[in-house]
Amino acid sequence: MKAFSYTRAASPAAARQALNGGGEKFIAGGTNLLDLMKLQVETPSHLIDINHTGLDAIEATADGGLRIGALVRNADLAADPRVRKNYEVLSRALLSGASAQLRNKATTGGNLLQRTRCYYFYDTTKPCNKRAPGSGCAAMEGFNRIHAVLGVSDQCIASHPSDMAVAMRVLNAVVETVKRDGAAREIPIADLHTLPGETPQIETVLEHGELITAVRLPKPPPGKQIYRKVRDRASYAFAMVSVATILDVQKGEVTAGKMAFGGIGAKPWRDEAAENKLQGGAADCGAFSDAILAGAVGHGDNDFKIPLTRRVIHAVVAQATAKDTQHGI
Repeated sequence: MKAFSYTRAASPAAARQALNGGGEKFIAGGTNLLDLMKLQVETPSHLIDINHTGLDAIEATADGGLRIGALVRNADLAADPRVRKNYEVLSRALLSGASAQLRNKATTGGNLLQRTRCYYFYDTTKPCNKRAPGSGCAAMEGFNRIHAVLGVSDQCIASHPSDMAVAMRVLNAVVETVKRDGAAREIPIADLHTLPGETPQIETVLEHGELITAVRLPKPPPGKQIYRKVRDRASYAFAMVSVATILDVQKGEVTAGKMAFGGIGAKPWRDEAAENKLQGGAADCGAFSDAILAGAVGHGDNDFKIPLTRRVIHAVVAQATAKDTQHGI
């Protein structure tokens, strides 16, 4: 780990005032950043500790939703009675991510900004356009089982790792931030993360020094909420395919619904246009699956994600419509 200076900020304003030369990073739980610093993938010259800035409350909003402070720990958010009752898909997504110890430290803001788990991104001896722009993408011809099949480019095929962000995406969350100059803005979560394109090193629309202060959820949506995650082992593993689902079901048939996906996209993946085809029972999922996976491209080891996604869609619709869920996905 390279040497760095450190400031403990007592407020969001103080955190902004600690910004100076451009080499700073905000730190809260540190569950991702510290690992990257140890490997010298991240080499900030200055860390600004935001743990004491008061951004750790969960509050009801006037429209019946929730405002979640950026420093709310994942474990606390998953356990909040309002989240468990009204946003079950979010609670389940959080509980399926990482270990209990990490959930006790990881924060809402940090979870949204966690970086890919691509093996080559973490290995500084290998080319990676996300870590070192212009160096190449070792995953293209390497071991790419965990990589994305949607939203990728010839510069990067890394997948986004967050479970929480997938649930937030299906819930239409809004991310509240404050810029370095103190100006506040609101970013729909659909717009927060960027696709790799020609600039895979740019992962969000946040400016340098822009601080996430909260995430706001709209009032609880109607319908059955399901979070399903397929992974290599039953605990503490990132998704091969995950889906956050909200389905309106009448007489055993889906009449409308929303689905967001993890593990298969370069960002939390959702296609609202495709959701118009999300109707019927489990046997009628083909048109929606085709629409979601239009343009999906495997790179060898991750080819299996395409048929697996179809089976996961089938399984969650079967679960929501109270049909047999033993599909052996």
